[in-house]
Amino acid sequence: MSHKNIFGQTLVALVTPMNADGEVDWADTEKLIDYVISNGADGVVVTGTTGETSTLTDAEKIKLVEVGKSVSGGRAKIITGGGSNETAHAMQLYKASEKAGADGIMVVTPYYNKPTQAGVLTHFRMVADSTDLPVILYDIPGRAGIPNIIAVKDAKGDLAQATRIMNETGLIYFSGDDSNILPHLAIGATGCISVTANIAPAAYRELIDAANRNDFHHALNVHNSLDPLQRAAMTHVPGTVAAKYILNGLGVISSPRVRLPLVGPEDAEAARIEADIDLVGAITGLSFDNFRPDRNAAAGGALPKVAGTTR
Repeated sequence: MSHKNIFGQTLVALVTPMNADGEVDWADTEKLIDYVISNGADGVVVTGTTGETSTLTDAEKIKLVEVGKSVSGGRAKIITGGGSNETAHAMQLYKASEKAGADGIMVVTPYYNKPTQAGVLTHFRMVADSTDLPVILYDIPGRAGIPNIIAVKDAKGDLAQATRIMNETGLIYFSGDDSNILPHLAIGATGCISVTANIAPAAYRELIDAANRNDFHHALNVHNSLDPLQRAAMTHVPGTVAAKYILNGLGVISSPRVRLPLVGPEDAEAARIEADIDLVGAITGLSFDNFRPDRNAAAGGALPKVAGTTR
């Protein structure tokens, strides 16, 4: 059975803007959400890996949903990611996110405690049953017979497996690997959940729209134009770190700060990011003419005033 897509197609795995002290910069968060939606994103994933979910407090996670809903004003779906490797905590977070107005949730495989397959399926089932919201699974090939699990995000780039999952499960399929968005679309994926779309949302909208009208020649041109930017954002340091560094250099956010244990790019890493940026040509909705990266501002990582909490 195929599912109706209620999530959108051009989804941004949103970074969480922070000030120099590592506190969430709510004004910049609103600005960034409006920027990506105004430039074509029809879905925003907050509190995911890219959003530094591991070092956010529960209160911050819920506020990110609330701010996302307020800024979007119905223009885009707000999906909450992250969850927890503790089933009870994950259920609690997703219930609170639903109350805060989330349009959907993205659930990850429990990490660190290494449950068996039966434990993983039980976790998914209990989390999905705790909310009426539609669920996106992260990289999990199947839905375990749970009605509201309707989509999957694939960051592995295994096209043969992707084809098999789409054929056998009817799940809505999102590419979570920025360099493989076009190949995924070509074999039937619905859309993307992209880190680089924080920086170039209009281009990813253009790529999706071209694929929707079967204009794969134009889609290929957009894909190729994005390649140096994707390398800059995804290959030298964690995507969160690079995306914030680039967004700050563009003036979209005020600080490139990340929370420890993440740290900003070291000089050699920053040089590689900047070298890839130098290769970027024409990209829809984006110009690097006034790109001013700040290595000093990005250096190191921050300890927030309140540590992330288990509950």
